[in-house]
Amino acid sequence: NFQRSQLCDNTSLLELSSHVAKYFVMSKLLPKVILRSEKADAVKRFHPWIFSGAIAQADPDLADGDLVQVEDNRGNFLAIGHFNYNNIAIKVLSFEKFKDLNGFFLRRFQAAYATRSVLGLTENSQTNCYRLVNSEGDGLPGLVIDWYNGTAVILAYSIAMYRSRDILVDCLKAVYGDRLKAVYDKSASVLPKNYPAKNEYLFGERRLDTVLEYGHAFNVDWETGQKSGLFLDQREHRQQLSQYVKGKAVLNTFCYSGGFSVYAVKSGASVVHSLDASARAMDWTTQNVALNNAAHVEHESMTGDVFDYITSCDYKYDVIILDPPAFAKNQSARHAAVMAYKRLNYEAISRINSGGIIMTFSCSQVVTTDLFRGAVVAGAIEAGRSVQIIDQLTQPGDHPTSLYHPEGQYLKGLVLRVG
Repeated sequence: NFQRSQLCDNTSLLELSSHVAKYFVMSKLLPKVILRSEKADAVKRFHPWIFSGAIAQADPDLADGDLVQVEDNRGNFLAIGHFNYNNIAIKVLSFEKFKDLNGFFLRRFQAAYATRSVLGLTENSQTNCYRLVNSEGDGLPGLVIDWYNGTAVILAYSIAMYRSRDILVDCLKAVYGDRLKAVYDKSASVLPKNYPAKNEYLFGERRLDTVLEYGHAFNVDWETGQKSGLFLDQREHRQQLSQYVKGKAVLNTFCYSGGFSVYAVKSGASVVHSLDASARAMDWTTQNVALNNAAHVEHESMTGDVFDYITSCDYKYDVIILDPPAFAKNQSARHAAVMAYKRLNYEAISRINSGGIIMTFSCSQVVTTDLFRGAVVAGAIEAGRSVQIIDQLTQPGDHPTSLYHPEGQYLKGLVLRVG
């Protein structure tokens, strides 16, 4: 019976720092988790998640974040991973044995950096911000690291990764050398609220927070902004927007820091309206637009509810960006999310000028590509207009997914032309 009678004291967990993690260098020292006979096949197919229901036997003294060795019911080695007391009980680090945890992490970091080098991001004078580590996509589940022109921002989504912070900093120093000026840990914003984590600089201190993306300047607030400070996964789509907006009236909804708006004004839109429910986000958008609006394109920042605005506005737009936050964070909210996507796209399709372009997105992981596309189709049918799909979008190369982990493909989008 895989149940835990009592949670470990959080303080004692915190004391199991990365220095203690370094002790587990020999796989034979690791506590073992035995899988049910019928549950080993998914691991053999390299899926990085092991669910609690797959476990036949585990040490009752295991704590969240412990490193464990996974075996089948015949004692055959399957994987090494981080243990958690939740539905996803083990997130796999490696399907091969390794002896040195520090060396293992460094190899993963070097591989991640090499991927970004192939993409032309590591030595780029026009773009100096990108994602270095993308969780399962880079073989480091529970870890996200974004690079902002010398500052690395860490988001540890698991206690295990939070406990490995010293190792993470060492790896960053090894990969970047003198180019690394600061490391900011923002994990407290994503870890369980009862876990005693705090956001802090692990190396260096706060420095200049203006970065470049395809030559566009952005003020980034990684300390108090959402996630790491800038939604880097939309970089390529912001650049793509540039080809649609010259001389056009543009509406950027759920605009956050104004990324799409910045590209629109710099690409010669006739007017750009930016809309978000957060007044702070709108102040940030205004600042970012001002950094880039050399042609003095008419821009207006508007604070308000997107659904209220889009259903009642009389202004006719030529280009509309629909980039909402995740409408569903779990399966129970999925149906309501699909209905929200349908309504949002119906309103945009109904109101855009003939020949207009809509860039519409979903970042809800539980809403599949087919479900999202179905919601857009339903909205278009209700609007009764001719709609073409002229492009299908997903996350960029610095947000890679493992071939064996389709769940990592969270971002989906469509570029529509409305007749």
